[in-house]
Amino acid sequence: MKAIYLTKYGDADKAFETRQVEKPRAQEDELIIQVMSFGLNFADVVARRGMYPEAPKNPCVLGYDVGGYVHEVGSGVEGFVKGDKVVALTRFGGYSEFAVARKEAVALIPSGYSFDLSVALATQACTAYFCAIESVNLHPGDIVLIQAAAGGVGSMLVQLCKHKGCYVIGTSSGSKHYFLEKLGVDLCIDYTKDDFAKVIVEKLGPKKLDVVFDSIGGKTFSKAMKQLAPGGKMVNFGAAAQIHGSKTNMLRSLGVVLGFGLFSPLSFLMNSKSLIAVNMLKIADHRPHVFNHVLKAVVRLAEEKIIVSTVGKAFPAEDIVDAHYYLENRNSIGKVVVRW
Repeated sequence: MKAIYLTKYGDADKAFETRQVEKPRAQEDELIIQVMSFGLNFADVVARRGMYPEAPKNPCVLGYDVGGYVHEVGSGVEGFVKGDKVVALTRFGGYSEFAVARKEAVALIPSGYSFDLSVALATQACTAYFCAIESVNLHPGDIVLIQAAAGGVGSMLVQLCKHKGCYVIGTSSGSKHYFLEKLGVDLCIDYTKDDFAKVIVEKLGPKKLDVVFDSIGGKTFSKAMKQLAPGGKMVNFGAAAQIHGSKTNMLRSLGVVLGFGLFSPLSFLMNSKSLIAVNMLKIADHRPHVFNHVLKAVVRLAEEKIIVSTVGKAFPAEDIVDAHYYLENRNSIGKVVVRW
């Protein structure tokens, strides 16, 4: 089978090598998926830059989410047969023609969904669901800020928050506001031109934010924290600010870390505020039954059309370099997909 290996950290055009390797075999509680489509996630860019400690050492195969056919069913797995169309979360290894997935991280593809559309459910939709439903109890009328609202997780968060009756503020570049408006965002802010914190103060007056969903980190995180109302919740699930364009700068990364600021539990207590950090890879690793619950819930929401996947662009596997740069340079909306 073919697999795309990360062999060198840095720029995408020097990082990858496609190799012929043996197909994996299913172990107990595992399935082998014949991959038709796999997804890109911003964590892939961070890993390619050598800045993601969870990634395997080079040479390795990246990739969290795949859509395809069940090829082999291991012992201890029930409810799947060879040929089933499924979506799955992979523990890396997704950039290959055949990938391994734990039984808790596999679900049948919703009716009417293509492989491309289904890929957005495994990582982005599950992350959004865990952030918005498992971690936070949203109420009608809550004022919610979603950073990078046009992205894969962000667009899913918008749909979940609107379903809950929230007032949604979304940040993105101005060219993506049409997409946010289509999703139902109440206030779109162009982060490339405007200071989102100032716009929020201008538009909301004395009102503050009830929930913030942040995947940017650094100073963006700390500015949003200042806009959080008593009883408010900050949900952080990324630090995309450490990557700027196609360049990596260690001083910039340090600046992002320092930009988060320092917080005392006492300050949270006095204002009844919460800081929640979400890493779905850790949830899948250490609480697989919870991830399984989330994945099944996401599939139900997709079947009920409460959430709808968006594929911003699909690339053939031989164009993996272009796909990485497209995501890294923040050109995408929704999910970026690669096809075998």
